[in-house]
Amino acid sequence: MKKAFIILFLCLGFPLFAEYNHLSIPDSSEIRGMLEESWFDAGLTTVRNNKPEIYSAPDGTLFQVRLEENERDFFIYVSPHATIKVEVYSDLGKYTMDQDVYPGDAAGSWELVKDKATGKAKYIRYYFLRDGDVFLQFSPGNNKLNSYADLVIFGHYAARGVSTGVPFTKFYTASFEKACEVTRKILPWNYVETNVDAYDGVKQMIGMIDEKLPSIVYTEDAMYDGDGNLVSIATGKPLFIEDYDPSFKYLSSAGFVKWISDGIVIPIAGSNLEREPLLEETVSVKDTGHLGVLSQKFSLNFSLNWVRNLSTAVVSVSTGTTYKFNQSGVDVTDMPFSATMTPRGLENPVPFIADTGYKIDMLKSLMYVLGNKEKGSFYVGAIRETDRRSSPEVNVFNNCAVFFPYFDTNGKFECVVYMNAKKMSLEEFMFLYQDSFVYLTRQKATERFFPE
Repeated sequence: MKKAFIILFLCLGFPLFAEYNHLSIPDSSEIRGMLEESWFDAGLTTVRNNKPEIYSAPDGTLFQVRLEENERDFFIYVSPHATIKVEVYSDLGKYTMDQDVYPGDAAGSWELVKDKATGKAKYIRYYFLRDGDVFLQFSPGNNKLNSYADLVIFGHYAARGVSTGVPFTKFYTASFEKACEVTRKILPWNYVETNVDAYDGVKQMIGMIDEKLPSIVYTEDAMYDGDGNLVSIATGKPLFIEDYDPSFKYLSSAGFVKWISDGIVIPIAGSNLEREPLLEETVSVKDTGHLGVLSQKFSLNFSLNWVRNLSTAVVSVSTGTTYKFNQSGVDVTDMPFSATMTPRGLENPVPFIADTGYKIDMLKSLMYVLGNKEKGSFYVGAIRETDRRSSPEVNVFNNCAVFFPYFDTNGKFECVVYMNAKKMSLEEFMFLYQDSFVYLTRQKATERFFPE
């Protein structure tokens, strides 16, 4: 019956289900059909008397049913078997052995959460990807004939409280495929539809940049102009470098992201991008007022202008049509989230702000969504930092970074960040700039990437 059910989905042309079936997500629905009375409908006292149980699914996958608790809630997991390597130290020395585990957030795991005080169910979660912080969630409706669906991505709700018209208790035994069928038209599944074969250009560029990094020296105000000459970004004049070595590249934060874009442009145009168009203003500031006066002395929007014009220039060269930044479609303005999990509970997320961008704490979830919606793209960002030494405070765009989101061959999300000629993880970047904003522009990754 299960086989026929999957074939039906394939015949109907639902690529989402085919993709998840391709990732071999274990299914515990038949096992859960035997657990309602003793585990799901039972009170906490009864469930506490249940020892962890191991069941075998029809395909041979082992699942563990177990109870976990915290101060307010209790959790019933039906989790698939996995094996991890552990190091064991003994009198005979160190050796490695396999250990059986049943991760509660592994792909194929199912979780029921109930309130200790009332015994009422709060929600059910289906974990269906290699990233356990991405899940499908159902909560009880205001009557027994309805339930609400959520799609959560790294603590941000891509959809929240969407009515399903299906009783909550149906999900005690429903397979993930059935849960997908119920929500196919009401949740943004394209945010999590992963194709691991769509990132060849991204991986090619990452590999090439990694190969070149040891020969790049971070240097303030440095870039290479359209003729490949080392010049000052501020003046356009030749830049003097003490102990200059022609086997190295000397690049500033902005010069480094330009060097990456030049690697896309050179195979098409035969030369680097010119300096002057990248400095054009993209933000209108009134001459009067504090910011207006400062803007006449300092470039408060330098890196914002730079990344907008840079990505626009790449589009122009690639298409053979000259665009202005506001015509090119390079600005990322998506706002895919309706709520955010915080220590204080659910809150409305800070939305995308024009000429400012996104709060850094949204970046991982946003990169995950963009990595799926715009497969094979990467993002050049301008970082807006706040100078609190001045009164009033001043917001300044000085630095740039590049983000390469992709999914590895196992379907796990990755995002490589480059900044100031250094490579770092997305988590490291978010920690360094946790109180800042980032403005993103998009470029298409390519295997024809040949930076000088």
